[in-house]
Amino acid sequence: MEQRSRFRQIVRLQDIVWIALFAVLAIYGPDLTPESTTVLVGLGLMQVIEPKIPFFGSRTGSIISFLIKLALWYILMYWTRGIASNYYWLMLLPVMSAATSLGLIGLVAAVVLACGGYLSLFLFLPPESYVEDWPVFILFEATFPIAGFLTYELLEANRAATRQAQIVAEQLAEANRHLREAEATVRRTERLAALGQLSAGLAHEIRNPLSTIKTSAEMLLKSVDADSAVSHELAGFISSEVDRTNALVTRFLDFARPLALRLETTELTQVIDQAVAEVEKRTPPFDVSIYKNYSPDIPPFLLDRQLIELVLYNLLLNAAQASPPQGSVTVKTRQLRDTGVGDEAEGDTVEIVVIDRGSGIAPKDRESIFNPFFTTKSSGVGLGLAIVSKIVDEHGGEITVESEPGAGSVFHVFLPFRENGPVSEKSK
Repeated sequence: MEQRSRFRQIVRLQDIVWIALFAVLAIYGPDLTPESTTVLVGLGLMQVIEPKIPFFGSRTGSIISFLIKLALWYILMYWTRGIASNYYWLMLLPVMSAATSLGLIGLVAAVVLACGGYLSLFLFLPPESYVEDWPVFILFEATFPIAGFLTYELLEANRAATRQAQIVAEQLAEANRHLREAEATVRRTERLAALGQLSAGLAHEIRNPLSTIKTSAEMLLKSVDADSAVSHELAGFISSEVDRTNALVTRFLDFARPLALRLETTELTQVIDQAVAEVEKRTPPFDVSIYKNYSPDIPPFLLDRQLIELVLYNLLLNAAQASPPQGSVTVKTRQLRDTGVGDEAEGDTVEIVVIDRGSGIAPKDRESIFNPFFTTKSSGVGLGLAIVSKIVDEHGGEITVESEPGAGSVFHVFLPFRENGPVSEKSK
């Protein structure tokens, strides 16, 4: 199979056609002499070997190839009755090649040289032939520009069709990408809704026995002997584990409960600063530096201050936890301006980017990180990013992630820019 493919690269179908054409001309062509036959064979060889030599694929190589063919054609014409030669049409081959490789200016130059070379053959005719055969010579002369420019127009039409096909292919690829993203968002939303309902039901069912267990533990602690250290320790374990489980149930409820946005005009930098401060004062502290890169062009706009602070706190916390000792986390903002016209307002999106240089996220986990209860941490619950995604969705925004294992992660939060206006249905 490989040898067959290699053979096809060396010997192409058009090579066989050229060899057959010039073989027939060399054997049965009129007015041929040994010298003119040699020139004809040389012209055929140029047609066959030219595509196989990379140099002739360049602009300089194309010019040299054209000049060689022009010279061979001129010699062939001279040795076979001059301007009345039956081989005038062979000049169409280099002219058409020039149309495909030298552009419009190169084609014009090639046509001028071909026509000039053909007209120069008048010098070898007796004067009385000028008047007698001039209509035929003009017809022959006209074939060069006609063939050249028709080839050029067809080539341009083909290039335009190819460019249009490429544009359509790129648009389809972009549409497919958006469709896949939309499908992923729908799947995530469906999972969030189903798991949210399940969490709410389980949370309510778990809280009642938890309350009973804690009350029983407290009563048991009061009734046991004060000298029984083991009993006191076990009762304390029961109470603390109930509190931890109750806190976890509270998080489940917070996730399952529909959000009621309280939109107010807020300075975004203040919200980010507060989230950064919360991360920096955690105990024990992270050995990580947090850098801020705020765009000065973002005015205050409508958002739920507390919920967006929770979003940023979770993203910054995850970034700090993923970063190595003495690592760095960067949070930056920018305003994305819309280039549309009409009712589309400029600056309708604000982007918040959280960048870490930590361990990154495995490709197989990227679609799942926003699912509830999915976590790669040994002590994690898997609700942080699920809550983040839910809050961003409720704001009418979008969150995306770019990550490479070992090189870190970049989270992009896109929020709709609203300076004022009616509150969305989700926030009522």
